[in-house]
Amino acid sequence: MPLKLGVIIIMYYDYHVHSRFSSDCDVDMKDIIERAIEFGIKEICFTDHTDYDYCDPSINFEFDIDEYTRYIDLMRNNYENKIKILKGIEMGIQPHIIGKCDRVIAKGDFDFVISSIHTCNRKDLYNGDFYRGKTAREAYLKYFEELLYCIKNFKNFNVIGHLNILARYNKAVAKEKLSSYFDILEVIFKALIERNKGIEINTSSLRYSDTLLLSADVLKFYYELGGKVITLGSDTHVPHTLAYKFDYVYEILKEIGFKYIATFEKMEPRFVRI
Repeated sequence: MPLKLGVIIIMYYDYHVHSRFSSDCDVDMKDIIERAIEFGIKEICFTDHTDYDYCDPSINFEFDIDEYTRYIDLMRNNYENKIKILKGIEMGIQPHIIGKCDRVIAKGDFDFVISSIHTCNRKDLYNGDFYRGKTAREAYLKYFEELLYCIKNFKNFNVIGHLNILARYNKAVAKEKLSSYFDILEVIFKALIERNKGIEINTSSLRYSDTLLLSADVLKFYYELGGKVITLGSDTHVPHTLAYKFDYVYEILKEIGFKYIATFEKMEPRFVRI
């Protein structure tokens, strides 16, 4: 990376990157940045986890934003001529903490904000609590209900992270096709489009399967509704999976009709050709 096709150089922009500021990552930003430079990545955006009122009190998904800012500024100064580094955050959103999340983002001077659901109905998705006693359809309907509420009421975000996260943690849910929920997805996508928000394509699923969390038919549906804001994120917690299979995703997007992906600065989208 970057790939060279004749005289065309394909540039990658990884907008979902974790570092030691996330409780589930112990890698320093410096190590990630140096690998990104080695790969020839154009921009990376650090999006470390913050999940307020997380349902598992044994895990602290919070970090010192002032310290985070200082360290990112240091990295920017050290590598300013080699790579563009953006300050982002992955905000774990729940309906009852929207006000707090908005206030934190409003004063945090971020370039980019991913709004992600990691718990639903105040139950953990990762450990399986949320799925107990629910059919796959019941799980999806509850998840989409909370997601839509957050989209309509959370102001300070740019994209929805790993929109189909339910399929990552539950085998029964993973067998469901999102095309069965296009009526609901239409409402969700239109709510995003009306507010100039978007979705991310999270390539982490390609590290353990051969499918994206958001399949091509879902991405095409978003495109046909007028969706333009779309970012790529590896969701990496280690340096060697930066921009993982972005070349594969670019081809899918181009086949659908997308000509651009979104990058961000000071929460404002910019579009770069793929």
